[in-house]
Amino acid sequence: MNSSDIPVSDFYYDLPKEMIAQIPAEPRDSSRLLVLDRNTGKIEHRIFRDIVEYIRPEDVLVLNNSRVIPARIFGERPGGGAVEILMLRSLGIDTWEVLTRPGRKMKPGTSVEIGGGLMTGEVTDIVADGNRIMRFSFDAGRFRSIYEVLHEVGTMPLPPYITEKLEDQERYQTVYSKTEGSAAAPTAGLHFTKELLDSIRKKGTEIAEVTLNVGLGTFRPVKSATVQGHVMHSEYYEISGETADSIMRKRSSGGRIISVGTTSCRVLESASGDDGIVRPHSGDTDIFIYPGYRFKATDALITNFHLPESTLLMLVSAFAGRETILGAYECAIREKYRFFSFGDAMMII
Repeated sequence: MNSSDIPVSDFYYDLPKEMIAQIPAEPRDSSRLLVLDRNTGKIEHRIFRDIVEYIRPEDVLVLNNSRVIPARIFGERPGGGAVEILMLRSLGIDTWEVLTRPGRKMKPGTSVEIGGGLMTGEVTDIVADGNRIMRFSFDAGRFRSIYEVLHEVGTMPLPPYITEKLEDQERYQTVYSKTEGSAAAPTAGLHFTKELLDSIRKKGTEIAEVTLNVGLGTFRPVKSATVQGHVMHSEYYEISGETADSIMRKRSSGGRIISVGTTSCRVLESASGDDGIVRPHSGDTDIFIYPGYRFKATDALITNFHLPESTLLMLVSAFAGRETILGAYECAIREKYRFFSFGDAMMII
C-alpha cells in the first residue's frame, strides 16, 4: 500500500440492523432530515418538508429524472434450468449488460426463454466481474421496445437489504421520474412530493433536470483493500444545453447548485471542467469521487444515509470531510434515523 492510498476500512461504521428502513415513509416528505453544515459541523434535526427553508430563491435544484425499469426478470434455459437476469445497462437497441444467476452455466451461446416466450435472450460475451452481454429479441409487432416487454415480465429490483414486499411499485420511483433506464432508484429524490416541489418553485428557485441511468455498479461492494484499488462501472448520463445554461446562470448570480442525490452530483461533476463551467453532454461516466477530490459544480447536496465502506459514503465524505460525515452518521444512529434506500435524508450545506 502506498502512503497516499486510503484504506477502505476508514469508511466503516457499525449500523444496527433494525435501523435499515424496510418501507418508505408516508407521506414521502414526512421522512426525517439531518441538516449538516460542512464548515462548522453543526447539525439540525428537521422533517424533510422543512427543506424549503434551506433553499434560496437564487439557487438551482438539480434532479435526476431517470426512472427505474422492472429490471429483474426470470427465464429458462433449453432443457430446463431457471435463470434470474438483472438488466444493468443498455449497450444498444436490444443488447444489454446483465447480471445472471446462476452465472457459471451462462456461457456464450446460451439462450434463455423469458415470460413464456414473450422474449428470448442469448449470451454473447462475458465481461468484467462475470457480468454477461445478452442480445434480446421479441415480437416487434406486439411490443414497440424492450421496455414494454420488461413491464410485462419484469419486477422491481429492490436492494437485497429490503426484505419487506413493496405494495406500491411507484414508491420506488421519484415523482418526477420520466426517462426509463435505471436498475436502481436515485433514492435522495424519493422524499419529494409534487406539492413540495411547487413550494420550492414558488420561492423563485429554479429546478433543473439531468439524467443518469443508475446501475448496480454504484452500489457494488468495494472489494479492494484501498479506495484507489476500486474500479467504478460506467453509467449513461445526459445534461441538456438548457439545463447547463440555467445552472450556470443561477451560479453566476450568486446562487448555489444543489444536487439532489449522488447521481445528480456525478452528472454535474462529469459535465464540468476545471473552470467550473457545466456543459451539455451525453455519454458514459465512471467518475469515482472520494476524499481529495475537488468539487467543481456542486455547492450543496441532498442525500440519504449510505452503506458502510460504499463508494457513496466516500463521495459524501469527499464533500464534507470523512470525520465530519462519520460524526454525523454516529449522531443519526443515536437519534434513530432510518438508513439506506427507504430511509431518512441528509442535506449537506
